[in-house]
This record gives sequence, C-alpha cells and structure tokens, in this order.
Amino acid sequence: MNGLSPPALLRHTSHHLFYAIGAIVNQSPIVSVLTQTLAKGSHSMIDHISAYSQNAITFLSALFIFAVGTGLLFVAIVFTIDSLQHKDAIRHNYPVVGRLRHIFTHFGVFFRQYFFSADREEMPFNREQRNWVYRAARGDGSAIAFGSTRDLRPAGTVIFLNCPFPILDEDSVAPGPILFGSNCPNPYSAGAFYNISAMSYGAISKPAVQALSHGAARAGCWLNTGEGGLSPWHLEGGSDLIFQIGTAMYGVRDENGDLDVDKLTEIAAHSQVKMFEIKLAQGAKPGKGGILPAAKVTDEIAKVRGIPVGKASISPNRFPNIDNIGELLDFIERVRRITGKPTGFKTVIGAYGWIDEFCQEIGRRGPNAAPDFITIDGGDGGSGAAPASLMDNVGLQIQEALPLVDDRLTQHGLRDRIKLIAAGKLITSTEVAWALAAGADAINSARGFMLSLGCIQAMRCNTNKCPTGVATHNPRLQGGLDPSDKATKVENYAKTMVKEVCTIAQSCGVTQPSKLKRHHCHIVMANGRTKSFAEIYPNPTS
Repeated sequence: MNGLSPPALLRHTSHHLFYAIGAIVNQSPIVSVLTQTLAKGSHSMIDHISAYSQNAITFLSALFIFAVGTGLLFVAIVFTIDSLQHKDAIRHNYPVVGRLRHIFTHFGVFFRQYFFSADREEMPFNREQRNWVYRAARGDGSAIAFGSTRDLRPAGTVIFLNCPFPILDEDSVAPGPILFGSNCPNPYSAGAFYNISAMSYGAISKPAVQALSHGAARAGCWLNTGEGGLSPWHLEGGSDLIFQIGTAMYGVRDENGDLDVDKLTEIAAHSQVKMFEIKLAQGAKPGKGGILPAAKVTDEIAKVRGIPVGKASISPNRFPNIDNIGELLDFIERVRRITGKPTGFKTVIGAYGWIDEFCQEIGRRGPNAAPDFITIDGGDGGSGAAPASLMDNVGLQIQEALPLVDDRLTQHGLRDRIKLIAAGKLITSTEVAWALAAGADAINSARGFMLSLGCIQAMRCNTNKCPTGVATHNPRLQGGLDPSDKATKVENYAKTMVKEVCTIAQSCGVTQPSKLKRHHCHIVMANGRTKSFAEIYPNPTS
C-alpha cells in the first residue's frame, strides 16, 4: 500500500471493511432463516399480485367491451328515433349529431360568462357589477387600479359632479332615519336607505331567508317578506320586516282567497313587522301574478301561504276587489286601520295619467287617505320568473319612472306625505346614489342581496335547480349555503353600500346621501356631451 495516495488508501480500506462486515452477517443463522422466509414470501406475493392483475385486466376488458357495446346500441336507438321523427328538422337530417346544438345551447349559458363575455357585456348584470357585489360582500372593499374599465361615452351614463372642496370625513353626517307613516298609531323610523326587497319564502330557500334575516338585523336594514307570507325564518334573525300582501293574499287569506282580518291582525301583532306593502305589480311581470312551481310548494311553504301542497301556486294578475283608484285607497286605509302600521303599495309605472287622478282623489279625501309610501319597480325584470314578453318589453325603467312619480307627487303637494322607495337593478353604489338624487327616500334590492348570498346568475331560479342553494328546496343544493356565513356577507354588502354612497355624497359636496339632488349628476346624451339631470327633469313646484 506504500504507493497509494491517501484518498486511494481510504477507498481500499473501506472496501475491505464493508466486505468483512457482510461476510459476518451472511454467516448468521438468523439472517439466513429470515432471508429464506422473505424469499418464499416474495414469490407468494408476486403470484397473488399476478393473479389479481390478470383478473383485473380481464374484468376491465369485459367492462370496456360492454360499455362500447352499450354506447353503440344507444347511438343506434337514438339514430333510429331521430331519423323517424319529423318534428325537429335538424335531428331528422342529422341524427344524433343534431342533438348537440341543444346541449351546447344549454351549457353555453354557463360557460359564456367565464370564457366569452367581456367584463361589462352581460345582462342583466355584467361581470364587473357582480364582482363589485362579491367584493363588498366579502368585505374586501371596491378599490380598483389603472383606471376605469367602463365605457363612459354611451348615452344614459350617469356622471356625478364632484365639487372643488369635498366634505371632510370628520364633517360628514351619518345617514339619518327615514320616518314612514307619521300619522299612524305605530309609525316606523327606518334606520337605513338601502334595504332588502321582496323575495318570498318559497321562491327562495330556507337558508337564504335565514341569512337575509340575520344579515339585515346586523346591518340595520329592513327585509321585505315578499308575497309568500311570514315564515319563522323571517322572524328568526330579529330584523325589521315589511310584510307584502300580494294578489293571492298568501298568509292573510281565508278559504275563498279574500282578506282574513284575524290573520292580518295576528301578523301585525309581531313587533318586527313594521309596515305593510300592497303589491299591485312587480318589475318581472307587470300585469301578471306571482308564479311558484309545484316542485317548490313543500308542506311548510303550503302552510305559510295557506295553499295546497305540491300544486303550482299562481297569483291572480291583479286584486279582484281593486279595480279603480277609489278601491285602492279604500284597501290601503282598511289594512292601515286593522294593523295600525304604515301601509303603501308597490307597482311598475307604465301608463301614468292615473297618477294625477290618484293625487286628485287624495286631495278630495284629505292627506290622511294617502298611502304612507309608494315602491316603484323598474320594468326590466326582477328575481321572479315571468314570461319574456312582460320582462323584456312592459313597464318603464326606473330611470324614467322614478323622477316622473316624484314630480307628480310634488306638483300635487303630496311629496312630503308620501315616501318613495325605488327598486329595479340598483345593486351598486353609483346606481343607488343616482336614485337618491332622482327623488327616492329609500332603495330596495333583491338581486343585489341574492348575489351577496353567492348567486352566480345561473338563470335557474324557476327550475328548483339553483346551483348555489339560494332559489331551490333541494336539500343537496342547499347544503352549500351556510346561513351563518352568508349573513355576514349580507351585512358586509349592505354596510359597504352605505359607506360608498356616503363617499359619493362627500365628493359632491354634501354631508349625507339624502342631500343628493338632481343637479349633482349629469347624463351623457346621444351626441356624447353631458346634460344636467335637473335640466332633463326640472324640479316642479307644488
């Protein structure tokens, strides 16, 4: 070893050392027995694995052949059916393949919003509007970077006029209460200008109602029950409630469908029920009653509404006993007398000559005969299911209807007596601030709060297959809607809305949103220039 270098010497020594250790171990009787046992076990294990593998391959081969055969048989049957039928020309001329157009049309609704539509392109709410609600509901705020993605040039775009010296944060004033029914035995002082619009239990699910009830209580806003009656889930959260009476009088009807005074009195006895709203029409279907599919009429919903189980519930297209202005005022006064609480009505504005007649009749009867509020819904649809012809083309949009009614009431000296509530696609702070400037005292939103619950605008509300659990009574689909978690999102959305509208008000130089007026915003005209909203709709004098 004298000629070896130190590294070579180290390798040589290590080699012999490990060789010696291996020889000692191999001579051990224990190691010998263990080695033989493992060898036998490994051969047995290999045999078992081999047998299982062969069986698995045989089974999978048979399964594959069966699947292919079944598939070919299915295609042959469909091919024959399509070829022989004559109701669908595409399926007849292109059997089997022709069916794909229906499949693609169906699934296109779901994929379009993710892969094909631009951020500000979809209807009824584009991706940017929905994302605004989602961020607000999560409490993430609504700050964006690198400039607006909204095209501000189209006619009708609202532009608020910021003042050179905006209101400091410390000088702003928290929105004050809104007093309804000052002449009633039990007037209502509402704590918020942004509230939850009418969504019936039945149209939406139990966990959705629970989340809205708790969220509204935390946010200090009201929850409208919708025309489906008062359920325990509306009361559960402790929020203020507006009880809506629809044309079918669900929850307060007798066996003949007429108003049951005892049931109405019982509803009014709940301290949480603050006001009563008579629904003449809603934005989704002016001139047609509510539609609740049979699949949604469960035992509990039938009990709340006072209708048969498992049978489609379709409300009359108007109140049978309200056929003119006098009968409307009579019914308002009757409900207010029985309940002792503020009472108003909800409608969609179409023909509007009757509004002057309505105000004149109040003038003859006296101001106490007036409704305590009017809720104006836009004519471009809502959360409810309805014929497309009504949803698309009947009724004025809120952008025209709201200032119109505000002006008529002002001209007749009734604006201070009658509060105005605006509804209809007002789900972001810009839209809500505009409504306040246009004359609304308060704003209602249904779909905004549906989005805060997790709605993805799947447009499946009327099928009982809502994928987010908001508008279905399928227990499996409801499983993903945790009322506790969603109540927090409802609260966040409502509070973020108030905060952002206050920010717009400060920018315009007023201390609180109720002081926003028409001159604070401009509207983009067809020629690309803006015009003051106060010039388009001049404030009338009484």
